Amino acid sequence: MSTTPPTPSDPTTGSATLTPGRPRTLGSRVAPTDRPPIPASAAWHEGDPVGRRQFADLGPLKLESGGRLPAVRLAYETWGELNEDGTNAVLVLHALTGDSHVTGEAGDGHPTPGWWSSMVGPGAPIDTDRWFVVAPNVLGGCQGSTGPASPGPDGKPWGSRFPLLTVRDQVAAEIRLSDLLGIDAWQLVIGASLGGLRVLEWAASAPERVEAIAAIATAAQTSGDQIAGFHTQLAAVRADPRYRDGDYYDAADGDGPHVGLGLARQIAHQTYRSAKELDQRFGRIPQGGEQPLEGGRFAVQSYLDHHGDKLSRRFDANTYVVLTRTMITHDLGRDRGGVTAALGSITARALVIAVDSDRLFPPAQSERIAAGIPGAEPLRTIHSDYGHDGFLIEEDLVGAYVNEFLEQGARR
Repeated sequence: MSTTPPTPSDPTTGSATLTPGRPRTLGSRVAPTDRPPIPASAAWHEGDPVGRRQFADLGPLKLESGGRLPAVRLAYETWGELNEDGTNAVLVLHALTGDSHVTGEAGDGHPTPGWWSSMVGPGAPIDTDRWFVVAPNVLGGCQGSTGPASPGPDGKPWGSRFPLLTVRDQVAAEIRLSDLLGIDAWQLVIGASLGGLRVLEWAASAPERVEAIAAIATAAQTSGDQIAGFHTQLAAVRADPRYRDGDYYDAADGDGPHVGLGLARQIAHQTYRSAKELDQRFGRIPQGGEQPLEGGRFAVQSYLDHHGDKLSRRFDANTYVVLTRTMITHDLGRDRGGVTAALGSITARALVIAVDSDRLFPPAQSERIAAGIPGAEPLRTIHSDYGHDGFLIEEDLVGAYVNEFLEQGARR
């Protein structure tokens, strides 16, 4: 679930060269790096540049697990204008390490460019000259919404005290945001991966408020295999002694749980890309200037190191734990008579897209969704060598399906 597709200037595009800023292993020697130390947390905090964020204070929220958040805030961004009768609203829901900055340049408050700019904007498949687009940072996130890095009731970061969240809790907060914005029904709720889990929960929790959904590379219920993969990522974070059981926010730069968070990202990233792509791009090529038989790395190791470092510099370890746990507990059929009954109750038109090489959310899970929703279009399957991240990289194919689906709805 990378948040941006690779670009030619990104070392992830595959040539076996030294990743800028990483320590370089030469036999048993490690060359120094001039990169600044990794912050203990890269969460957004009050007083940081706001960028395009807006904020909605939603009051207290009772949680599915029995806990309670005394005050909930969601950060969100919007593009386009809501028409007079409120019938042109589209809700875009991000994946695990995404945020509200779906489209737009990097700048103050937004250290990275929009993660789906090919899909949202003037003239894009979700055309902001036509649609009013809203993208919230998920509840539990670290880019302006209430999460473990946010101040608790005593003014100190929640840290280890932050309660368990479920996908259903996150959607409950987004429903309140919709109320505040005056949006009675969304013409489309769209998202992939963790965002797709929330798309399905929206359709089941508030069917009267969802005209259509697009669920991409996702599942109605996480499987045993997925839970196992998520568990190892959680274990990697928690095993870092600098994690301090989640209470690390007063640690100095370089003294936070970036090793554990980076390792969790490396574990996850293997499921974001396909075995074919990693073998074709990297194979057994050594990292430039390094000798694996003398303790150096192969290029694919450098690639994973890069992604671990990159995430640690823009994310928060507790947020990674909280959101991964929401994926572990995801079950659309919980208290609804099972997954088949829950899917069968969805009244929205549905577009379901799978990536054929996806090993995080395999196509069979999308097939189950498309087969179970009465108003679903036939499953659309994208051929891609990129694996799960194909939903970001195969922008022309995804965009064409979404545009066609929106046009079908407009003609009704």
